[in-house]
Amino acid sequence: MTIAAVIITKDEEQNIGDCLQSVRWADELIVVDAESRDRTVELAKGYTPKVFVRAWPGYGPQKNFGIDQAGSDWILVVDADERVTDGLRQEIHALLAGGPPADIGGYEIPRRNYFYGKWIQGGGLYPDYQLRLFRKTSGRYDDVRLHENFVLQGRRERLREPFIHYSMPTVHHHIRKMMRYTTLGADEKLKRVSHISGWAIATHHIGTILKTLFTRGGYRDGVHGLVVAMFAGLHTFVKYAKAWERLNAHREP
Repeated sequence: MTIAAVIITKDEEQNIGDCLQSVRWADELIVVDAESRDRTVELAKGYTPKVFVRAWPGYGPQKNFGIDQAGSDWILVVDADERVTDGLRQEIHALLAGGPPADIGGYEIPRRNYFYGKWIQGGGLYPDYQLRLFRKTSGRYDDVRLHENFVLQGRRERLREPFIHYSMPTVHHHIRKMMRYTTLGADEKLKRVSHISGWAIATHHIGTILKTLFTRGGYRDGVHGLVVAMFAGLHTFVKYAKAWERLNAHREP
């Protein structure tokens, strides 16, 4: 059975080389770039001729386009800031060589998330299973603006070996990413609600911090875990505040 690695990119010149190097063993490498303004496309072409540049339609549609370009039996979706470890590569090779059961549509892969140079094991960030390895014919991504889902046909199982995910290399990077994601999150929130109270903003903000730090064990990661928990609460607060602002933008003062 053959496998294609699919990566979507936007201004990822710092990551794309190491990412593609980690999946160079795949039968196909497919990069779908959203009109990057840096050297992402140039660097990607050093690894594969299958580099496609197109306007950004959303996470799900962009990944679906990449899947459609593959001629392989199986698809491995990798983010540009992720790396496939040797252990994961070996596990995937052994799995496909043995022939997965016919009723299995895909596999969830654990992910080690690194924040500010440290692997965060608490706060609900590990094992962080992601459905990333699947038969090409087993489904499609939906069109949710944030946290798109792969709608799988068939049974799923889990692999043991993880991705490495350099999610937030610096606090500055975290802030920039948070501002983009909270806008998308507010858009999704407004599809489901027509009113946001001050009580909801406050309780979700504080509740997220406490849940991340204590219920999910973020305290075990020391100061790193504290910073992650505070950012998680801030993310929730900003998302709700943006949604609240939009709901009240056109109302009379």
